[in-house]
Amino acid sequence: MKIKRRVRLAALSAVAASSIALGVPLATSASAAQTVLTVAEAPQTPPNYIFPYMGFSYFSVANINQFQELMYRPLYWFGLGGSVAYQPQLSLGNKPVFTNGNKTVTITMKGWKFADGQTVDAQSVKFFLDLYKADPTSYAGYAPGYGIPDHLTNVVANGNTVTLTFDVSVNPNWLLYNYLSEITPFPDAWDITAPGVTSTCATGAYNAAATNTACLAVEKYLDAQASQISTYTNSMWAAGTDGPWKLTAFDSLGNATFVPNPTYSGPVKAKVDVLKLVPETSNAAELNQLLAGSLSLGYVDTTQIASPAKSATQAGPNLPSLVGKYINVTGPSWSYNYDPINFNPKTNPMANVFKQLYVRQALQLSTNQQGIIQKIDKGYGSLTISPLPMNTPASIGKNPKNPYPFSAQKASALLKAHGWTMKGGTLTCTSAGAGAKQCGAGIKAGTKMNLKLLYVTGSQSITDTVNAEVSQWKAMGINVTTSTDTFNNVISGCSQTSKLTWEICTWGAGWIYAPDYYPSGEELLLTKAGSNAGGYSNATMDRLIKATTAGNTPLTGYAAFAAQQVPVIFQPTPTGVGEVSVKLKSSIGFQPNPLQNLMPEYLSFK
Repeated sequence: MKIKRRVRLAALSAVAASSIALGVPLATSASAAQTVLTVAEAPQTPPNYIFPYMGFSYFSVANINQFQELMYRPLYWFGLGGSVAYQPQLSLGNKPVFTNGNKTVTITMKGWKFADGQTVDAQSVKFFLDLYKADPTSYAGYAPGYGIPDHLTNVVANGNTVTLTFDVSVNPNWLLYNYLSEITPFPDAWDITAPGVTSTCATGAYNAAATNTACLAVEKYLDAQASQISTYTNSMWAAGTDGPWKLTAFDSLGNATFVPNPTYSGPVKAKVDVLKLVPETSNAAELNQLLAGSLSLGYVDTTQIASPAKSATQAGPNLPSLVGKYINVTGPSWSYNYDPINFNPKTNPMANVFKQLYVRQALQLSTNQQGIIQKIDKGYGSLTISPLPMNTPASIGKNPKNPYPFSAQKASALLKAHGWTMKGGTLTCTSAGAGAKQCGAGIKAGTKMNLKLLYVTGSQSITDTVNAEVSQWKAMGINVTTSTDTFNNVISGCSQTSKLTWEICTWGAGWIYAPDYYPSGEELLLTKAGSNAGGYSNATMDRLIKATTAGNTPLTGYAAFAAQQVPVIFQPTPTGVGEVSVKLKSSIGFQPNPLQNLMPEYLSFK
């Protein structure tokens, strides 16, 4: 969901199925005196966390790519226009230098400024790393036993140079794309435990007991402040602004107003006066705003359009009512879509059922991805076979052949072959036990195939997808009870840290690989990983993931095993339909950004 994933839930990635972000969102003129960009948020998906150190419940595109990063830039920036590549000119630090057999990494900062005048220097980087070392499990990007912080033994800050020492040799590209990319330098103004009460999290020795204690107290205070939206425009949060935009207003609905940051040191300054992010209650409400011409950048749901896409990467004809006001765009996302499954018996009474591979295979076999793409997504989507994005370059890994193409007949036969019998319209375990033709370990005789699914509200295409799948499962004797909630509540409730009971969740678009950009899997499917929503654990999976991070092993083997094991229910990955005002000009074009970065500083009316 950078739900991110980073779905970073894309994390993901993670955003509503209709959402798409352009490398350059568009604007309209609100008056002769001011130029105002008005950008729609995904339906019922407002940003709700400002501190760029967060757990899975807040690890979303809505919070990171399209809110925090407008103000707080990461150490290294990725993605521009239609590219996901590393962008050295937009990064706070120069390219890292690897020495000592790739055990030592030296980073020289460029000397950009925070809004309060402090230089974004080596200590700013160390501040983040100190906090991460003190409390790694509170960060959704944490993968136990991997990279930063578990293999990071020392951090030394000296002026604009920070030196990182590891106890193992690291893959330079993997470290840059998945770990250094996640660092957000923090200002000294955040090294406090109460207003005016300074601490030593930033200045203490790395991993010293006193430093860890100080950082835990700082984190507790900053998390409490980030949980209160009334603080978002105060001087403390403003002091850390080093991005091109400064937040001036924010409310509980998600209305956010930004103005250009006059102290931004980067190469591309804002060219409009005001940026507004506006919340949406539904696709229908957003379409009304588009029809009225009140949005600069918005989205339409695929259920609202009649003409299909020309291809998964090329938009079809626009809505006739929007022609002349907007152009419609689409493009691939650096993501994959899935429904997490809860394997934790403490919060899922059906966990032992889901632990059976044949059950997961049956659920996948009975998911008609191609039918959903054609009938509901109108061609604006692609099949999801594994955790790799469908546009993954062959040089780093290949998606396998689909092991479970849609076949309700095969799915039904698989369940019946393992001791499930139709009784009163519901599959019931009639052959308990762990044998080859029995229901499986921990499943009692008489257990009925009654499941629960929670999904996001506000998107008609998601609702239609869920209804289609539930109908298919019901015809097979799998009865699924559905419930809905907002995006933020779904991702916070469907995690291993949640105390709520849940079984299957749908937040709409799975996981986008950002700000961890290399799709190697250690944050998602590694045992006890920070973004492993369902708590999936498999020793072979762990071994394959490790192989892709320790050297140059391609992702092909890992992807094939994940496809076969079905640790999640793979869903079609939507490409979305964006609507862009015809009044805007851009220096880098209007191709959608695969990372869903919001970068309005590239727009102008001249």
